[in-house]
Amino acid sequence: MDYRDAALKVHENHGKISVVSKVQIKSKEDLNLIYTPGVAEVCKELVRDREKTYKYTMKGNSVAVVTDGSAVLGLKNIGPWAALPVMEGKAVLFKELADIDAFPLCLRTQDPNEIIQIVRNVAPAFGGINLEDIAAPNCFDIEKGLQDIGIPVMHDDQHGTAIVILAALMNAAKVVGKPLEDLKVVVNGAGAAGFAVTKLLLCLGVDKKICTSVKEIIVCDSRGAIHDGRADLNLYKRELAQHTNALQRKGTLGEIIRGADVFIGVSTGNVLTKEMIMKMGRDPIVFAMANPTPEIAPEQAKGAAAIFGTGRSDYPNQINNSLAFPGVFRGALDARARIINNEMKIAAANAIATYIKNPTRDNILPHTLDKGVAKAVADAVKKAAIESGVA
Repeated sequence: MDYRDAALKVHENHGKISVVSKVQIKSKEDLNLIYTPGVAEVCKELVRDREKTYKYTMKGNSVAVVTDGSAVLGLKNIGPWAALPVMEGKAVLFKELADIDAFPLCLRTQDPNEIIQIVRNVAPAFGGINLEDIAAPNCFDIEKGLQDIGIPVMHDDQHGTAIVILAALMNAAKVVGKPLEDLKVVVNGAGAAGFAVTKLLLCLGVDKKICTSVKEIIVCDSRGAIHDGRADLNLYKRELAQHTNALQRKGTLGEIIRGADVFIGVSTGNVLTKEMIMKMGRDPIVFAMANPTPEIAPEQAKGAAAIFGTGRSDYPNQINNSLAFPGVFRGALDARARIINNEMKIAAANAIATYIKNPTRDNILPHTLDKGVAKAVADAVKKAAIESGVA
């Protein structure tokens, strides 16, 4: 289907979101209460007790969706103006799936220190910060630099993606009869999503009692397998090298993928072939997540992959972070969490996976528009936040 004309038509009425008042102004008395002089009494109350901002303002149910437009979908660095439709779409999903009021903030800067300062300065108005479509490695520095502002901050391209991939892998492994801890996984793409997926699948920084680690992961970038011997690795790829590829295998994706149980693509389109899948182990699991063009089209993978998933909504087994972020932030807001920690991410993945009672090859995840998913995730995340002491 050609989406161009239809998509432009949907967006042409000044975008997809608007602000709706919760109160009515039908009289002068109404005006006196919601604006001057009545609103001054609310201001004075908040001077006395800042925490009541959560009770008397939008803060307790609002999230800022922050981007610099440097890594939008598969379109790469398209800037803040072109990124705005995506941020609006994110805000729509927050509202529809979790009843959270989300506001796009598209910043005309790609300086990580400046972005950190901007977010710090606007944080008083929001209950959470959803970082979105910010390229690696800046996204890592920005997220790390905002963990002390007292409200949950999450880079969704990292952690939302990782949560849903973990949930999908739990159910896919169940379908093909392979324990999660026996899986050999190849992650293609060492950017934001690849970094977070790898850390979550290895349970790095997570209590092993609540997290089952896969047996082995090799991460590939555009130059092939990441290993300790490479001199071209940045700080974050060096961290991956320390925890992956235990046998220090070298080579291209086509060479590394031999015998693997799982391929997770968070890279770019058309880098995987049917012949490569056929060199994988028994009943290979293929998650081709590049958007809008996956690493391999479902039609090409047919007959080779036992289970196939993409990030797109027009194919079965959509593995999309919209299954995670609405519920994660709903649970974090409800718990008044200070951060979103690993325990909350693992709880979210388990909630998504167990939502499907009997997974099959073509049904390993819930539908992205099933509002019950966000509720299940929110409940699990809130419970994890309380139990882990960050509420």
